[in-house]
Amino acid sequence: MTDAITLLKESGAMLEGHFLLSSGCHSNRYFQCAKLLQHPDKAALALALVAGRIREAMQAGVIRVDAIVGPAMGGVIVAYELGRQLGLPAFFTERDDSGAMTLRRGFEVEKDASLLIAEDVITTAKSSLETAAVIEKLGAHVAALACIVDRRADGLQVALPLYVAAKIEAANWDEKDCALCRQGIPVVKPGSRKMSLHATSANQALV
Repeated sequence: MTDAITLLKESGAMLEGHFLLSSGCHSNRYFQCAKLLQHPDKAALALALVAGRIREAMQAGVIRVDAIVGPAMGGVIVAYELGRQLGLPAFFTERDDSGAMTLRRGFEVEKDASLLIAEDVITTAKSSLETAAVIEKLGAHVAALACIVDRRADGLQVALPLYVAAKIEAANWDEKDCALCRQGIPVVKPGSRKMSLHATSANQALV
């Protein structure tokens, strides 16, 4: 089976440079998983190992999963593909006009249901935690998290089981500690979440 890192590279989804992440951190790597997920065959391969591990955990009684939910945008296709492979319903949360994560479009969560949250990339797990809050407010609970790329900084823990296709090392600098900012290298913001870009102390050109 082709590993997820190979699939990311082949599809041009793993970028090298100086990036502003949705979390607000700066990094030397960016994972544009949409470039991988645009290919259904590659999406299926990348998530097959994740689905297999989740299935084993379910069969062993380690976790119970009644449905899969993915934070928009990155988690939509990931949740759908995991749902397809596991034979489970899949839907998504999204941000409203105020930027708050919410459940819309007629999606419903049954009380006491056990859900798995699926994302493309986890850096700080912010979107997953926001989605978990939405789910729990509706009376359900979160059994686990899953993603294609786990790029969390060392020491950043999540309090739920985490099933990943690839754990990849990448810098997660605060702007004030960014080694690439100190070198005067322009920063690029390639993500989909709206953020305010501002000039750094080095007066970098922002794209």
